[in-house]
Amino acid sequence: MQTEPKKSLVGEEYEVEVGPVAHGGHCIARTDEGQVLFVRHALPGERITARVTDGEEGARFLRADAVEIHTPAKDRVPAPCPFSGPGKCGGCDWQHAAPGAQRRFKGSVIAEQLARLAGLSPEEARWDGTVEPAPGDKVAKGEVPAWRTRVQYAIDDQGRAGLRKHRSHDVEPVDHCMIAAPGVSELGIERREWPQIATVEAIAATGSHDRQVILTPKPGGRLPIVELDRPVSVLRIGEKDGAVHRVHGRPFVRERAAGRTWRVGDGGFWQIHPKAADLLVEAVMQGLMPKKGDMALDLYCGVGLFAGALAERVGDKGAVLGIESGKRAVEDARHNLQDLDRVRIEHGKVEQVLPRTGITDVDLVVLDPPRAGAGKKTVDRIAALTPRRIAYVACDPAALARDLKYFREAGYGPRRLRAFDLFPMTHHVECVAILDRVTKDA
Repeated sequence: MQTEPKKSLVGEEYEVEVGPVAHGGHCIARTDEGQVLFVRHALPGERITARVTDGEEGARFLRADAVEIHTPAKDRVPAPCPFSGPGKCGGCDWQHAAPGAQRRFKGSVIAEQLARLAGLSPEEARWDGTVEPAPGDKVAKGEVPAWRTRVQYAIDDQGRAGLRKHRSHDVEPVDHCMIAAPGVSELGIERREWPQIATVEAIAATGSHDRQVILTPKPGGRLPIVELDRPVSVLRIGEKDGAVHRVHGRPFVRERAAGRTWRVGDGGFWQIHPKAADLLVEAVMQGLMPKKGDMALDLYCGVGLFAGALAERVGDKGAVLGIESGKRAVEDARHNLQDLDRVRIEHGKVEQVLPRTGITDVDLVVLDPPRAGAGKKTVDRIAALTPRRIAYVACDPAALARDLKYFREAGYGPRRLRAFDLFPMTHHVECVAILDRVTKDA
């Protein structure tokens, strides 16, 4: 028997009182009938008119935008960016909130995720409840730090560069992204036309003048002659193999952090905020307190940032093993750390390589997993190595909370937790949790 399609509620409007911030860059509200709304462009405590952007009758929740503010919150500011707002660019979540309020909102999301998924209060997580701004990012109301050293522009049907709208493939053309770092903005990508191109990723290295663009042509599209306002290397994504191919210039950029220069090839992973790499290395090393002769693991090691920092501290009698699944990142890590004989980098997935190493115990572990987290199996494998301390670097508070629960079940609890606002104007936040073994009565 065929069921009748449910009626779409897109475009329906509700006047509601806005509740708390939720993970994902929106606030929670309820209609008079009790229907849950996830509302963007709102702030807690406001009275607004919300217009539904996604959802149907009987849905567990609806997505909506705040299209009229009847009672504004004291933390509301006019969005500095002209491309921010309902139906516009989806790159930022909190342009309409004062910078200090943004950090408070992120703190409340971390606290909520810790409580709900890990059963931990801030005190139990050894966290003081603050989200720390990066150096130089503490700006006044109405100002925006220009921090994003990597920006992926989408190209519309007219060849104009822009950014995608929230939960959409539609493109909002922009003439300037306010959160883009100066090294990205100075390329002038928004001022060019990009016929036959689907995306343009711009990379401005920290600590060097290296600039790079990675072009993805539309199916059957040809590459244009790239003439930008600064010298750049050009790479392209192959239509058939999806791999990165050099067009001209270096296939890598040189980043500078932790007293070393790091080669990062093919648009590989590197922290987007220019201060992030140094800030996270400092937090991890302060938490782990490596000793001469220690054996350490750097899991999901990328191009070797934490492995290099550990190797400097464990000395000639120590050893560091890094594990990374990205082939190019492994090549870069081996190149970056070739002067350190005590470092070995293995290629493969952590959950597959770690059991094959034959290692039965270690002193220290750093893990910086992807957004989904490490997972119970990997957490149990790490705990079985009985490390003295573990540093968990997390870009998603929900994944962190889930894995903290697994670690607690495996006998490890937080010694200290710090949170950093390394993605201003967005809902993203970075955390560093330092764990050690807990006693039975802890």
